Amino acid sequence: MTINHVRYTSRKLAESLAGNPYMAVISITDPTTPEARLDPLFRHVLRLSFFDAVPADEFQPPLPGLFNRQMARQIDDFVREIQAAPFAMSVMVHCEYGVSRSAAVALFVEAFSGAPLDAREFTYEANPWVVDTLLSLHPQLSIEIPRPDAARDRRTAMRA
Repeated sequence: MTINHVRYTSRKLAESLAGNPYMAVISITDPTTPEARLDPLFRHVLRLSFFDAVPADEFQPPLPGLFNRQMARQIDDFVREIQAAPFAMSVMVHCEYGVSRSAAVALFVEAFSGAPLDAREFTYEANPWVVDTLLSLHPQLSIEIPRPDAARDRRTAMRA
């Protein structure tokens, strides 16, 4: 296992972080916004641009700006490349708010690599279209999106 850790966050936090050559970044922005300003020390970066949306009908022609199979393949290729690296790396996924798109992609990276995902219980709002499209590339994988009460349980748990 070369990917040793997975996390997801907001664009604002990702842009504030100091770069790390041992952290790969999947940077997701809206088609109407500029690319995220990431520290150049992040050497392994995949940039994608799509809306946080779910198509109304899978049989309709795809609308511009929606996540599609080509983007899923780009993520898959990138994760395979990082997984094959000769040294351990973590993966950070960010989107505009760090809630839906980044959570969906982080869940995929976790399932594909077996690496632990920070704050997994908060991924309950993961975009189902993104999850399903990524899983269509790997039918043997399974991703269980947590229920919202898992996050509530963590927030109310006693701290040591």
